[in-house]
Amino acid sequence: MFESSFFMKTQDLLERGLNASMVKRKVSADNIANVDVPHFKRSEVTFEENLKRAIESERTEKIKTVPTKTTDSRHIEFFKSLDYREVRPKTHIDYLTSMRADGNNVDMEKEMTTAAQVQMHYNMMVERMNQNTRLLNIVMKSA
Repeated sequence: MFESSFFMKTQDLLERGLNASMVKRKVSADNIANVDVPHFKRSEVTFEENLKRAIESERTEKIKTVPTKTTDSRHIEFFKSLDYREVRPKTHIDYLTSMRADGNNVDMEKEMTTAAQVQMHYNMMVERMNQNTRLLNIVMKSA
């Protein structure tokens, strides 16, 4: 009944966001722990940009401007929407920059700021999930 509802999609997106926050927290902690290691290269996680792209592609699919007709499996469609459920957090290593003479590129201030932002995002998503659960309980009790 609820599987295809907007409510369940929201819950799924929140869960995926929480998982991505945990990955970001681990990567940030790893960067901070290795701030004094020579030649250590910091990592960063991308998730939100890819998720936004997938959600926008779902929206754009509904207003497809160029109809495509593929008559062969080797044909390439003009537009193919991305599934937000396939988006995963990806960790990338920054090999291009250096902060110090020993080759380490960890900026402690940036990492601490990132860690604080990740924690705030995590807390916000947990609070939103809790609110949704309370609303669902109210609806279930009144039915």
